[in-house]
Amino acid sequence: MSDEIRNLEPQVVWGHFADLNSVPRPSKKEEKVQAFIINFAKSLNLDWKQDKIGNILVSKPASSGMEDRKKVVLQAHLDMVCQKNNDTVFDFETQGIDMFIDGEWVKARGTTLGADNGIGVASIMAVLSSDDIDHPAIEALFTTDEEAGMTGAHNLEPGFLSGEILMNLDTEDDDELSIGCAGGIDTDVSWEYQEVNTDSDKEQAFTVKVGGLFGGHSGMDIIYGRGNANKLLNRMLYDPSGDYAWSLASFEGGGLRNAIPREAEALVVVAKDKAEEAEAFWQDLGAALVKEFATTDPNITISVNAADLPAKKMDLDDFQRFSAALQCTHDGIRRMSPDVEDLVETSNNVAHVSLANGKMSLKALQRSDRESAKFDIADSVGAPWRILGALVEHSGSYPGWKLDPNSRMLGMMKALYEELFKEEPRVLACHAGLECGLLGQHYPNLEMISFGPTIKNPHSPDEKVKIASVAKFWGYFLEALKRVPKS
Repeated sequence: MSDEIRNLEPQVVWGHFADLNSVPRPSKKEEKVQAFIINFAKSLNLDWKQDKIGNILVSKPASSGMEDRKKVVLQAHLDMVCQKNNDTVFDFETQGIDMFIDGEWVKARGTTLGADNGIGVASIMAVLSSDDIDHPAIEALFTTDEEAGMTGAHNLEPGFLSGEILMNLDTEDDDELSIGCAGGIDTDVSWEYQEVNTDSDKEQAFTVKVGGLFGGHSGMDIIYGRGNANKLLNRMLYDPSGDYAWSLASFEGGGLRNAIPREAEALVVVAKDKAEEAEAFWQDLGAALVKEFATTDPNITISVNAADLPAKKMDLDDFQRFSAALQCTHDGIRRMSPDVEDLVETSNNVAHVSLANGKMSLKALQRSDRESAKFDIADSVGAPWRILGALVEHSGSYPGWKLDPNSRMLGMMKALYEELFKEEPRVLACHAGLECGLLGQHYPNLEMISFGPTIKNPHSPDEKVKIASVAKFWGYFLEALKRVPKS
């Protein structure tokens, strides 16, 4: 890990971030980072405990003169989204993140950076390890598996917390105070289809690829209308007329539910007497899609290349039913909020599609700040697949966090921001799934607010955190700790 990162200001935060990023921490495989946090607490002789699901709570007494303040829960999640470019060789389960400075930003080489939510974790570690920061009594809550289902927040044990105020450090614009977020639900589709033999005398194969898309966070970035590789690839393949008589041998695109898919690839089998016509069709449509998405995805690439003929392909009827169902599956914004300007209310991300050897699976994530709309879009996503006879399962539902414009903490934090930076902060809800909704269910009297430094393109290899913004956030955070109200 380069010393240039550790020498950035505030060094105490960047140093802990560098330490954290040397530890592998994929969602659902967080044993190493959990041990790292426990050893960190032990090294400071701080009390700690861990619940059955893996959440860790580290407690620190109030600094001198702050004993009469309300106890504060500082909360961040330990896991990170693991995405890399196709040409990057990297193992998220064994390697630390390779960070570097690029002008005013810190980035990672070919992978996600983990600033979401690593900067929040590092900032909490900096407070816990300090001997010169004024703060009330603290409970540092490090949750597990936020990015792949919020299972830590879902399963937080009753009585685990005793704090009265929660500061969630997982917001991604330094001029923003979040007081609400969307809820979410996962949809999984599985389907078995018929395969038939290919004929080398009459058929040939092509690979059709979509790549170079911007991707990004399926909540925060869904508003930009970026291309979804799964949906664009299916547009290349969808042929309701059947004139070209092609079928699929395989389809693979996307990955994690909360990342907009950037790449997808299909192995297509087409009749030799239709091959030239089919290839021309794909080339023309690909060129049109490049133009269509030139603004949101300027690096989009669509390629069509000859490939070895596989032994099997989908039955033509099954292929056409599959492609029609995927064509009908909504992706992107379903509805904008009628109450909050520029806020997405309801959306879906067709996150992962995998088809081969007679089996197909699809994974999607629906979000909404309205529970009724959340379940409605989940039903809508599943509906075309139910018509096929596929198994559609919904799981992992979590509630949104309702806005409370009269929050006392909001009033204090807003006034402090104006005092420090001579401008008003943006007070809003976000379309991401912060853990506050679930934590509020477990602890309904817990007063919550979320804020953080500026992080761009989370959940993609283009993720970056603004160096000056970390310093701005750190100063604001420390002053906010000093102003926590008295009990």
